[in-house]
Amino acid sequence: MTTCPALFISAPSSGSGKTSITAAIARSHARRGERVRVFKTGPDFLDPMLLERASGHPVYQLDLFMGGFTHCQGLLAAAAREADLILVEGVMGLFDGAPSSADLAAAFGLPVACVIDASAMAQTFAALATGLARFRPEVRHCGVIANRVASAAHGRMLGEGLPGDLPLVAAVSRNAALSLPERHLGLVQAEELPRLHELLDGWADAWDAALMPGLRIAAVAFDHQPEPAPQRRLAGRRIAIARDAAFGFIYPANVDLLRALGAELQFFSPLQHQPLPDCDALWLPGGYPELHAATLAAHPTLWASLRAHADATKPLLAECGGMLALLDTLTDANGRPHRMAGLLPGQARVHHRFAALGLQALDWPEGPLRGHSYHYSTLDTPLAPIATATNPNGGTTAEALYQHGPLRASYVHHYFPSNPDAVADFFLGTTRHA
Repeated sequence: MTTCPALFISAPSSGSGKTSITAAIARSHARRGERVRVFKTGPDFLDPMLLERASGHPVYQLDLFMGGFTHCQGLLAAAAREADLILVEGVMGLFDGAPSSADLAAAFGLPVACVIDASAMAQTFAALATGLARFRPEVRHCGVIANRVASAAHGRMLGEGLPGDLPLVAAVSRNAALSLPERHLGLVQAEELPRLHELLDGWADAWDAALMPGLRIAAVAFDHQPEPAPQRRLAGRRIAIARDAAFGFIYPANVDLLRALGAELQFFSPLQHQPLPDCDALWLPGGYPELHAATLAAHPTLWASLRAHADATKPLLAECGGMLALLDTLTDANGRPHRMAGLLPGQARVHHRFAALGLQALDWPEGPLRGHSYHYSTLDTPLAPIATATNPNGGTTAEALYQHGPLRASYVHHYFPSNPDAVADFFLGTTRHA
């Protein structure tokens, strides 16, 4: 049993400011020399990039569907053994989705502080905060955070209406200069913000100024019996992984698992025109290839190297944006077509509204995996899928899984720890396909 101060940051809805508040708290504590570990609830790539910069450490997902209770418990327990503070950012509203942020907070006894956008509220702020705190008694609330407050007087009025057992933790002033730009799929990637450290310090300064005196973050006990380490079935195998602004959607837990399986990982940047490393298998994760199509097409060796890799029947996993880069043509949101690698027959078009969203359960030939889907493009291919995903929440998103020689592709962002043996089998190339 290990104890560590921990706080779960949630909200009544998306857009309330959870990410900026979580990043502000992380930055505030980290720059005091404290060891901060931050987690993100559910599938997400962009918020964790920002939170990693704020805390100085990789940000892992906690998802009761993709990873399961024991996996999440292990991640939290490992963080508690080395951290001075654990922060968990929720997803959407506190009770939205299945599993929800409230489900996760209740499962691990994490105290919740809800961020409420108070910019257009007065006494209703207290009614909303109280309703969130009382809706599910098994969810433990420790206070409420008022965001985008107009003035000190406004902040005092918000706090005066709260019940005694639900204190106002902070009243953060509205400041347009501390906002982040956005594009489709959410925030701009952290590496594309040259003044990000100044922004994070600005957020931390605003948090420190807004914090009410006497706040103490309660310690939480984390208990976990370590699971046996996976067999090193990929020992001696070299896996190349594209990683840059075009292919940046990578779960840290996926990388950890590949290394635990014994694989040697070789990261490379197609955008920097780095060559494909000598490898036994290749992973092209999701990202924004449509924003960098011209740079990718100008790579002097990439398309030919990918074709040679496939011709050698070496495994190649392409997820979402990685799949789009392998098509014949990709048309961006402005209607401009771009020639892609031509390894996967078909074409895709990027739209201004999202085309699919949801958790996914998908049966690979090697076994079932879990993950999620979130994309703005649609795909047209003559290939017949070898499997179709299901959505645990009954949503309409049900992504196809394609196999074309040694190339496996889907819109699904797979969570490798959901089935380590299936992942090992694929990257070993033990499954044969026509």
